[in-house]
Amino acid sequence: MDSPVEVPYKSFIKIDRKSEISIYMQIANQLINAIQRGYLPSGTKLPGTRSLSRLLEVHRNTIVAVYDELLAQGWIESKPNKGTFILGENDTPSFKKNHFKENQLEHYPKTTGFSFKISNILDNPFEHSSCEYHFNDGIPDIRLTQIDQYSHIYTSILKRKGNHKMLGYNHDGSEFFKKNLAQYLNLSRGLPISRSNLLITRSTEMSTYIVSEILISKDDIVLVGDLSYFSVNMIFQQSGARILSIPIDEEGISAEGVREVCKRQKVRMLYLTPHHHYPTTVTLSAQRRLELLNLAHEFGFVILEDDYDYDFHYDKSPILPLASADHHGMVIYIGSFGKSLAPGFRTGFIVAPENLMAEMRKYLGIIDRQGDILMEHVLGEMIAEGEINRYLKKSLKIYQERRDHFVSLLEEYLGNSIKFRRPSGGLAVWTEWQVPVNLMNLTKNCAQNNLFIPRTLLYQNKDLAGMRLGFGNMDMEEMERSVDILARSVTY
Repeated sequence: MDSPVEVPYKSFIKIDRKSEISIYMQIANQLINAIQRGYLPSGTKLPGTRSLSRLLEVHRNTIVAVYDELLAQGWIESKPNKGTFILGENDTPSFKKNHFKENQLEHYPKTTGFSFKISNILDNPFEHSSCEYHFNDGIPDIRLTQIDQYSHIYTSILKRKGNHKMLGYNHDGSEFFKKNLAQYLNLSRGLPISRSNLLITRSTEMSTYIVSEILISKDDIVLVGDLSYFSVNMIFQQSGARILSIPIDEEGISAEGVREVCKRQKVRMLYLTPHHHYPTTVTLSAQRRLELLNLAHEFGFVILEDDYDYDFHYDKSPILPLASADHHGMVIYIGSFGKSLAPGFRTGFIVAPENLMAEMRKYLGIIDRQGDILMEHVLGEMIAEGEINRYLKKSLKIYQERRDHFVSLLEEYLGNSIKFRRPSGGLAVWTEWQVPVNLMNLTKNCAQNNLFIPRTLLYQNKDLAGMRLGFGNMDMEEMERSVDILARSVTY
């Protein structure tokens, strides 16, 4: 090309003098981008270093460094007495100036040039709103978290020179944390485990995903309660499982219902939230826990026990997990540690026999290679120093007061319209409407009055109109305002 300076270089080379990236590398990268997109076809002659430096208003040495970089990467070649050219064949059609007007570099492709699998199962069910008041499915109040104290522990650990090795890759997690967590679970939940029985994950959803990847194959049958946790159901379906629902009553999931299914077909897994069934909050009775353990041993299915809110109990000591009475290795126990803390201080875990744990570590090493060993060490120190117990005791008192106040508000404002019972633990109340109501219309009316109720809290069919209303994230005044809006938004 005889007139390289006619190429509108300033249309695709933008220099940010405040950027941490050196100016010569900014120019080099944008020239490479232009070559890759065909804006500078192979064989194109580049302007001399003086010409381009004047055009871009930079020092000539900067352009010299740009060309050296392009030459080192193999994008250009320098021909003595002829100039500098884009590497490639020389039979490219001649450059057209208006080509740049039709193809600007800042226009990133909107679609791929290849096909890929699209999953409707994993469509995000979560919603967000700018409403001042929110109901959720039972999330703690992060305003109660003692951030300063936890930050002090974190900073102290980070400053210790011996802990710098924690900044590297380590998907196995902190051995110190696992040792203390194993002891904590032993004392609080009756699990006679060691750290070799623990896998540290980011969340209960990640734990469920790892379990599903290893244990569930296409068309395997997974049993869940009739009303179950939507996020976990999505994971099971993505793994190819066939989900069958088992009736729930005042004692939890029906053991007889499980037996009837097992008599007819092979069951691979039973998913339970026994401490407080999700979403109804009912506790699985001690008798049924023993019946389900016996059924798992008899028919050979896995019990996946999710104790998502074990720490939140108010009226009496909680019933111990199924895993604490499992003598045959049929139960996988998952949960979250530090749920009463801010999300950044929480972690998930899996408890299982050592042979399964070895396989799980392979999967964790692929999807979460770096882990978060520093945070795990912080949590380990909080256990060792008794800080977790002190904070949990303090926060439980607050949440119990909130539960009692929330229940009294529901009785006062909606006592003639809904049926519910005071939960013995957890951070949500299950309500069933006793009058005809369209829950979707109700939530729209609430949103118009500044109260957001996500659709994931709604359970409606021809026989049921139920809502799971979380109270843990609200103080007393916020509860009063929210319940008042809910009551005023009902149309019959």
